[in-house]
Amino acid sequence: MKKINFLFLALIMGLNLSAQQVTLDYYLPNNISYDSSIPKPAEVIGHEVGEWHVTHDKLVFYMQQLAASSDRISIENRGTTFEGRPLLLLTVTSPKNHQNLESIRQQHVALSEGNGNTDTANMPIVVYQGFSIHGNEPSGANAGLAYAYYLAAAQGPEIESLLDNTIILMDPSFNPDGLQRFAYWANIHKSQNLNPDSNEREYHEVWPGGRTNHYWFDMNRDWLPVQLPESRARIETFHQWLPNILTDHHEMGTNSTFFFQPGEPTRVHPLTPKINQELTKEIGSYHAKALDKIGSLYYSEENYDDYYYGKGSTFPDVNGGIGILFEQGSSRGHIQESDNGLLTFPFTIRNQFTTALSTIEAAQNMRTKILDYQQGFYANMRNEASRSKTKALIFGDSKDASKAWHLAEILKRHKIKFHELASDATINGKTFKQGNSYVVPMNQKNPRLIKAMFEKRTTFTDSLFYDISAWTFPLAFNVDYAELNSLSNAGSEIVDFKHPQGSVSQKSNYAYVFEWHEYYTPKALNKILEKGLRAKAAKSPFTLEGTRYDYGSIMVPVQNQKLDTDELYAFLNTVAQESGIHISGVSTGLTQGIDLGSNDFEALKKQKVALLVGEGTRSYDAGEIWHLFDTRYDMKITKIDTRYFNSVDLDSYTALILTGTGWGGGTLLDKKGAEKVKEWVKNGGTIIGYRNTANWFKSNEFLDLVLRKDTLVAKNIAFDQKEDFQGAQVTGGAIFEAKLDRSHPINYGYKNDRLALFRNTNIYLEPEKNSYDNPIQYTNNPLLSGYISEENAELIKNSVPFKVKRMGKGRVVLFTDNTNFRAFWYGTNKLLMNAIFFGPMM
Repeated sequence: MKKINFLFLALIMGLNLSAQQVTLDYYLPNNISYDSSIPKPAEVIGHEVGEWHVTHDKLVFYMQQLAASSDRISIENRGTTFEGRPLLLLTVTSPKNHQNLESIRQQHVALSEGNGNTDTANMPIVVYQGFSIHGNEPSGANAGLAYAYYLAAAQGPEIESLLDNTIILMDPSFNPDGLQRFAYWANIHKSQNLNPDSNEREYHEVWPGGRTNHYWFDMNRDWLPVQLPESRARIETFHQWLPNILTDHHEMGTNSTFFFQPGEPTRVHPLTPKINQELTKEIGSYHAKALDKIGSLYYSEENYDDYYYGKGSTFPDVNGGIGILFEQGSSRGHIQESDNGLLTFPFTIRNQFTTALSTIEAAQNMRTKILDYQQGFYANMRNEASRSKTKALIFGDSKDASKAWHLAEILKRHKIKFHELASDATINGKTFKQGNSYVVPMNQKNPRLIKAMFEKRTTFTDSLFYDISAWTFPLAFNVDYAELNSLSNAGSEIVDFKHPQGSVSQKSNYAYVFEWHEYYTPKALNKILEKGLRAKAAKSPFTLEGTRYDYGSIMVPVQNQKLDTDELYAFLNTVAQESGIHISGVSTGLTQGIDLGSNDFEALKKQKVALLVGEGTRSYDAGEIWHLFDTRYDMKITKIDTRYFNSVDLDSYTALILTGTGWGGGTLLDKKGAEKVKEWVKNGGTIIGYRNTANWFKSNEFLDLVLRKDTLVAKNIAFDQKEDFQGAQVTGGAIFEAKLDRSHPINYGYKNDRLALFRNTNIYLEPEKNSYDNPIQYTNNPLLSGYISEENAELIKNSVPFKVKRMGKGRVVLFTDNTNFRAFWYGTNKLLMNAIFFGPMM
């Protein structure tokens, strides 16, 4: 036994040693000579590829040095991350192509705009290769060091021919902030004697981990919504070039091997052409051959899907390209035990490097076939648009110009054309106001992309989804929309696209009033309260000087303020312009309805909001709230970590937000923390909980909840069907209709009595007995778009996604689902703001 242990230890030490002594030759193909004038990674960053986790600054420096040394590479900085790191793009091709690059780009894009008869025989193929959009999946970005060196330094007719026929757009790090965060973690825990024990701290990042960007977003879900600076840079590049192939290098669990697409055949979006998957499979044969050659295990056509167009591997599929996902079993550090033996960081890098090479080999060999596919895709799109009975889409919000503008902004980023509304119109009972509405013709370059954004879909061939099953943009933005069978409502095409401007109608000696409908009214109100000014909210509608003001309208009196009349007027002008809202100066308090001096105007308080973060909480949801406050509403929010929560004095805070527990479950706060929060609420605080905070509220007696549960029992389900059976009950992300009581403060700012709500939980709450205690309630047939099982479809009927209860002087507020999903669910952001500003009124 001792002899066996000794041999095992020797094996581990030998592998550790080899992991530390891997050189660049471990990755590179054999029998190829390299240009000695091109610097190797170790000569620039100070260590071999895979010896340490490369930090983003070193990655950038090496790419800059390569570009300076090679006439095959040009480099550009397309912007910066939230933390100020550059978003680099390398363009790699032959020197001859570099001299004509803009002409090549124009000819390539012309494939999507011509008559479909262009000869592609002599055209280069365009391949976009991106690495490590999840920062703690670093083998991709680290492989990029060796890959970029190979492209710059390899010599011989094979590489020269490849570069003559290929334009490679290389994104060395999709997620610079996350990569930097993870590299720091892995490197500070690295031992000289590498330790593969999975219990080693190196393999267990602290919250929130390096997966996400600065605001804790999963950026691989943002290709379609385009809400983040990293996404905006790569989407601009995508539409500038329209690449034929886009690869997205990821990692998965340590005990996995290597995955490449195609994925599950039944989980492909219906708008993706069948030939797309056939070409993906043919490209996959090149990956299989390359991985076979180095002896690496792999799989395909399992687990992963091509459904949600917001992912890097799927977004190209609706744009005439081919998206390819790579997933490598992760060492999560430098070396780790796995079901497949000791998994070293260099080994994971080599697989990523190998498939990066097999991608461009496939691209070169399939060049004309793939270029012809792209050309045919867009020719088919033009025919599809000309045959469609729907000639245009119209969307807008007569009360909210900013929200509709932000939806149009997404279209603009995707190079989709839209027009102003020629004049105010009522269509299908919905009012569309000129200046607040947009008309989108379907007869343009890619109507299928427009469909992917606007369609509602409720039937599916598969009941399992890797990601969300619905993302209908007009529902997410809560704007009115309709299909049009003509372009008679279309005005001029909008070219000069400017954000709606704010204004104050006139200087007043009496009061200023604005409705709560505009998206940025919380930003305006917060600035007013932060300035120390008095403001009140209307609990009933009223009409003043010919204008009707809805529930929640804000009134700022002129007298008895800390600013004089002129100062107040100047300040509110600044607020209106920065927030893009219209404020009316009024000369009287006499109205039709409640007068301005009525007790039905509730005095509002300056808010100081805290957000519980740290181990046990949901980092995605917390990041979305932080981002909303910080970048949209210009509001401070204090992030309090669970580690020291019990020692924090909560007395100065007006609201505390709990996002629910994270992926590992557990509890948000212990008994001491729960009692601390309860006393704070009784003294006047507002606690706002999301998702499975419902269970915490129930167990700690904040709310008396009745949860609906299914009684589903598996019958005639074989053991190997168990996961599919259980997975079919997951509501991965769908959209449901709720009816609103618009008089309730939680619904201030909503002009319609119906609201589309996103949900990805199976938390179903029984409504209260009194109707006025159910201000948001699902309808009897609530599914608008997406998948839900038959069993859960019954449970959601007439259930409620919102609860509020008085506790002493304070309030307990619960949302069963995330109202701030992925930063593009503009339509329900205001629910959180209402809970904060108007909580005491509920």
